[in-house]
Amino acid sequence: MELRELKLRNFRNYEDLALEFDPGVNLIVGQNAQGKTNLLEAVAYLGSGRSFRAQKTGEMIRFGADFADIEGEIFSQERAQSLRWVLFNGSRPRQIWRNGAKKKTTAEISGVMSTVLFCPEDLMVLKSGASARRRLGDSALCQLRPNYDAALAEYNRILEQKNRILKDHFENPAVLEILPEYNARLCQVGALLISYRARFYQSLGQEAAKFHGAFSGGAENFSLEYRTVSTVSDPFAPVAQLTDDLQTHLESHYRAELESGNCLTGPHKDDFAVSLSGIDLKAYGSQGQTRTAAISLKLAQRELHRREFGEEPVLLLDDVLSELDPARQDFVLNQIKTGQVFITCCEPGRFTKLGKTIEIEKGTIV
Repeated sequence: MELRELKLRNFRNYEDLALEFDPGVNLIVGQNAQGKTNLLEAVAYLGSGRSFRAQKTGEMIRFGADFADIEGEIFSQERAQSLRWVLFNGSRPRQIWRNGAKKKTTAEISGVMSTVLFCPEDLMVLKSGASARRRLGDSALCQLRPNYDAALAEYNRILEQKNRILKDHFENPAVLEILPEYNARLCQVGALLISYRARFYQSLGQEAAKFHGAFSGGAENFSLEYRTVSTVSDPFAPVAQLTDDLQTHLESHYRAELESGNCLTGPHKDDFAVSLSGIDLKAYGSQGQTRTAAISLKLAQRELHRREFGEEPVLLLDDVLSELDPARQDFVLNQIKTGQVFITCCEPGRFTKLGKTIEIEKGTIV
């Protein structure tokens, strides 16, 4: 899987850019706030239709412009392909193009270009709040399973509508009449999310354990535990059983939800925990252990993509090497000898022997 050429128009601070890339390592260098991370964001968005930074589409459009255009020439699935996104301000929907044909959903571009992003925030994700870990899992799963992406979007839509009902009922109690319908649908879609997540986290934990074991010399046993609502005793159970389990948990929170005006239970509260030789990493792990475990998770994510699509996904390292000590730098660099890699760095001479160097200054190529 290889991104051969990228064209940007009005994306972030790039007014008009065309770049060709090396099939191996591409080192993106430049001072802070010049556009290095913007470039990685464009690469990630090209393959998934998701930004790891922006909450709204308009944030990715150059100031003063009406639209942004992201276009890439890719070699994957044993042939040359192209992807293109056109983003608009306001409510106008974005446009997706694959090989010159307009598409309706991201599911229609699945597998064309998968990416795995690793940024400094990910190094401490195992010490962060649950929402950061959910984003990590959701981002990976949406690329691996297009149906999960659709289910997650549907769940969030229903959740938003339910929360609106819970807030409105204080002034208009009649809206509670439709609440059971939303609860039922929320449990049905939520059960799908749990089913997907259970299998994903099981595979992710198994692969991450291999990488962590290699780095620690077998001194620590890595394990990952997926955590969802308490009434789900077996997340691998049939979806129908998971639906009933969610319904039971939701009913037990009915009064509390009415009083708070918020949906308090469901897969939107899910989390996962990592332990090393039985010791909870979030509570007792050192910074070095936490960073090694996070690296192992990202390398495991890359391996799951390779296994799923038969190709190495594009690896994006956003200024992460500068945050690591020499031993961990070497461990990461030894794992990227295959596949295409993009590395951002503020120090031009630090990793220049790795591959092609591209210097960015104020959204242009030096």
